Amino acid sequence: MPEKALALLLVALNVASFAAHALSATQSDTIVAMERTALDRWGKGDPQGYLDIYGPDVTYFDPMQSKRVDGLEAMRALLVPLTGKIKIDRYEMLEPKVQQHGDVSILTFNLVSHGRTPAGEAMVVRWNATAVYARRSGKWQLIHHHWSFTKPSA
Repeated sequence: MPEKALALLLVALNVASFAAHALSATQSDTIVAMERTALDRWGKGDPQGYLDIYGPDVTYFDPMQSKRVDGLEAMRALLVPLTGKIKIDRYEMLEPKVQQHGDVSILTFNLVSHGRTPAGEAMVVRWNATAVYARRSGKWQLIHHHWSFTKPSA
C-alpha cells in the first residue's frame, strides 16, 4: 500500500509541475502578446495601444526624455501629440524573455524598427527594451517602460 501511495504522490507532483509550467508559459505568452499588440499600433501612429495597457502609476524612460516620466496622464501628454506621426514599416522583437515573480512579470527584448524618415528614406533603429507588468485584479498592466538605444556596431 505505501508503494501505491508514493506512486500516486509522484504522479500528482508531476501533474502539478506540468500545470504550473503551462500556466507560466501562458502568462509569458500573454505578456509578449500585449507588448506586440501595442507595438503594432505604435508602428501605425497609434499610441493608444500603450496608453490602454499602462497602469495609472506607470513610470517611463526613453533617450529623448531628460528625466523619468511619471503617471498615465503624463504619458498621455507625451504620446498623444505623436498620433499619426510614427510610421514603422515592420519590426523585429528579438529574444523576448519574460521573468515572472508572483504578480509581476519583467519582459526584456531587443527591437529592430524598420521605418522611413519624413523625407522617405529607409531607416533602421535598434532598441533595448524593458517592460514591467503587474497583475492587478486579474489584469496585467504595464507599470514601467524603459527604452534605450542598442550599442552601435563598430
